[in-house]
Amino acid sequence: MRILVTGSAGHLGEALVQTLQDSRHEALGLDLLDSPFTTHVGSICDPDFVRRSMRNIDVVIHTATLHKPHLATHSRQAFVDTNISGTLNILEAALACGASGVVFTSTTSVFGAALTPPGGQAASWITEDVEPIAKNMYGATKAAAEDLCRLFHRTSGLPSIVLRTSRFFLEADDNPESRRQYDELNLKANEFRYRRLDLADAVDAHLIAAERLPEIGFGRYILSATTPFEPAHLSRLRSDAPGVVRDLFPNYEHEYSRRGWTMFPGIERVYVNHRARQELGWSPRFDFGHVLERLRSDEDLFSPLTRTVGTKPYHPQSFEDGPYPVEKTG
Repeated sequence: MRILVTGSAGHLGEALVQTLQDSRHEALGLDLLDSPFTTHVGSICDPDFVRRSMRNIDVVIHTATLHKPHLATHSRQAFVDTNISGTLNILEAALACGASGVVFTSTTSVFGAALTPPGGQAASWITEDVEPIAKNMYGATKAAAEDLCRLFHRTSGLPSIVLRTSRFFLEADDNPESRRQYDELNLKANEFRYRRLDLADAVDAHLIAAERLPEIGFGRYILSATTPFEPAHLSRLRSDAPGVVRDLFPNYEHEYSRRGWTMFPGIERVYVNHRARQELGWSPRFDFGHVLERLRSDEDLFSPLTRTVGTKPYHPQSFEDGPYPVEKTG
């Protein structure tokens, strides 16, 4: 296949192009920024540029987006232009050029306020059936773009698969309180239980989706490490997450204590990847059990691909209070 990857200078886009270059497929990259993985430099907001870039393309993997880190620095209109209108341009060009479909990278941020239940309630069990409640322009515009993908499939027959990814970046946590309380690796190890995804597993899911577009037609899938938790754990997870983890992994405390790490006292939601594993045939390799194995052997928690891509700045300038400014609400 000849695959166009939008957002090729970003974390996932670079990882996809790198991986595709070592495969039987031909990869072309599109991004606003020039990079070793970018073939076409320009904006997805420009429909003519998108159409020119789409010639002779079989599949589009659409990762280009404005992210949560841009909420405090970009206008609401910029989010609409990039995440909604840009996706519309991709879909229209894919349809016009006869591509076999579009794989759209979405985010678990579409769930928004549905991720945090009121105090005293059990943690939320987040599957694709949970109704999103928009919390900010990032989540709202990604949800709208998902609906465009579904609309194009329903009205024009263009296969589209939506992949809602959890966090896979190596950047420091944007919450200053979390950074003060926990070592950065400690934070990320904790997240593999319920809301983190290794970049290599994210790439695998996107490539499987690209292959299965004609067969599936339209699908929406959560991508996150396979959680060790079950619905029966949800009530206790909100107030005693360490106790639940201790029951499931009796030796985890030894590995944590020798590093001075601690578990989060409670968690508010759990991402469930069951549908992606069952319907896509995706088999993520990195989960909390894998993390503990790596800790026992003093190996890196992350895949080589994650380390190769590394961290990337979301802005041309740096910020004193974190990797990026956080949108002020209220």
